[in-house]
Amino acid sequence: MWILAFDSSTAGGSVALLEGPRVVATRQLSADRRTAQTLAPAIAELLAAQGLNARQLGLVATAVGPGSFTGLRIAVTLAKTLAYATGADLVGVSTLEALAHSLPDQLDLAEGTAVEAILFAQRRELFVGAFEVVARSQTSGEQGLTLPKLRRCAEDRLLPIAAWRAAVRPHSVVIGPQATQYAQAEGEGLPAVRPVVADVRAEVVGQLAWRAHQAGRRDDPIALVPVYLRPSYAEEKRSGGN
Repeated sequence: MWILAFDSSTAGGSVALLEGPRVVATRQLSADRRTAQTLAPAIAELLAAQGLNARQLGLVATAVGPGSFTGLRIAVTLAKTLAYATGADLVGVSTLEALAHSLPDQLDLAEGTAVEAILFAQRRELFVGAFEVVARSQTSGEQGLTLPKLRRCAEDRLLPIAAWRAAVRPHSVVIGPQATQYAQAEGEGLPAVRPVVADVRAEVVGQLAWRAHQAGRRDDPIALVPVYLRPSYAEEKRSGGN
């Protein structure tokens, strides 16, 4: 089954094409251009390079957030449109879950290790996903991409940076594009915390969606919505005005 996966939760983003769990090709989106200008052309190029058209897709997967309001809105809308138009199945994946599963292959983590996926949310706040290693990395597909088996410990949250720093478990692995920066914020590093600088990868979104799909999950193209975790500035302003 052909799987198209993409992510535009953060600056830039990426697109991946998989055949089952096997990663066939990937494209990185430019961080210097708007997602609306880059996502659809990257998908078209990726499919054309493999001699495929969208109607051959069996599954469309996208990161649904939290993250950039605009990037998420574009990605989720495009995923729903593709699934509806082609008849492909649809699975949305938490951005923070995909980020947590993007740990480097060579990082050998013991069972029980806490993994905190973090993204900067503006206003001195972080989007936080809390997970725990339940098994060592497992190989998926012929290309040797490995994903750890993680257990979710809490729902994705929006936290002030100071509150997150006060609550993070000792000996945690903290992963995100700015993991080192926030593990050492305000001139004081978090003791015994291991930062890993990484971003969300579309191929990981695709493999997590494949796992979920194999377990029987299908998302409704009409009902799927981005996960923002807070209202937009415009919504807050309207609410305040009322």
